[in-house]
Amino acid sequence: MPPFTNTYTNLPVLVTGHTGFKGSWLTTWLLELGARVIGYSHPEPPTRPSNFVASGLSERITDVRGDIRDFDALLAVVEAHRPQVVFHLAAQPIVLRSVEQPKLTIDTNAGGTVNVLDAIRQTDSVRVLVSITTDKVYENQEWLWGYRESDQLGGHDPYSASKAMAELAIAAYRSTYFAPEEYQRHGVAIASTRAGNVIGGGDFADYRLVPDCMKALMDGRPIGVRNPLSVRPWQHVLEPLSGYLWLGVQLLRHGPAFGEAWNFGPLEQKGVPAQALAEKLVELWGSGSWVHTRPGYAEVETGLLRLSWDKAAHRLNWRPVYTWVDALTEITDWFKAYQAGEDM
Repeated sequence: MPPFTNTYTNLPVLVTGHTGFKGSWLTTWLLELGARVIGYSHPEPPTRPSNFVASGLSERITDVRGDIRDFDALLAVVEAHRPQVVFHLAAQPIVLRSVEQPKLTIDTNAGGTVNVLDAIRQTDSVRVLVSITTDKVYENQEWLWGYRESDQLGGHDPYSASKAMAELAIAAYRSTYFAPEEYQRHGVAIASTRAGNVIGGGDFADYRLVPDCMKALMDGRPIGVRNPLSVRPWQHVLEPLSGYLWLGVQLLRHGPAFGEAWNFGPLEQKGVPAQALAEKLVELWGSGSWVHTRPGYAEVETGLLRLSWDKAAHRLNWRPVYTWVDALTEITDWFKAYQAGEDM
């Protein structure tokens, strides 16, 4: 029996950040599973072009626009639509932008997560919250091995710090208001997820290597690579989304037994250098080149980042299936189709 069979059918599911890259892919998958999706996102999609717009999702869901920092607006959506499951993805997701706009980043990522948690606390429909943070919540140690869920949280930049703050808020609300031992009373199970560097078709964000590569290749420009030797746990967008959805199923079925933090990472646990990624994209595209750029802010980015997903493998029976080359092949196919004007 397929793992998601009937679990999400006709289930009201709120996705915050549904117009973003990951949010739009998650919304698409939920619709395929038969969910009734309510989206809550900033009035304008985060990028132009936009995967949300290209996928024609607005007519297939309840599309609500508002700021995640606006608690009253968010609370009204939860009260009106009474979702049973919430996937919280709304965020300011760019590390380098967080250096330029630290308050906006912290207000959005930490404060927005608190708003979601408190909206759930003040209403009675939500049974499950899966809150998406990042692999960058871990205090940077430049370890050769992958970070585990029990490792120290921290942040050397506003983005990482804001997501670590969000994790602390999640843990505090879970302990204070949604304690596992009182589950029969409140009926809410809460988990957080920390994925690797997510890549895929439809990502047009600035300051991200794969979108930067694809935009340069489509324009016939050399790819600019800030840190060629930086190692990242690159993973196709469908990999962590499968983890989020499967975790949601487990929380619905088993409640607080799975209410904790989870890593979702790629097959290549040792990671892949940025230079290798750019070179492979040039090869798959069939033309192009890359150059090493040296912006003054590049040093804020982590040099070595690896993620262990052993816990998800052992307890959720989850594992990734894409190699990094498979992922890049699908991405180049998506962008070639997009450039050719094909329906996405």
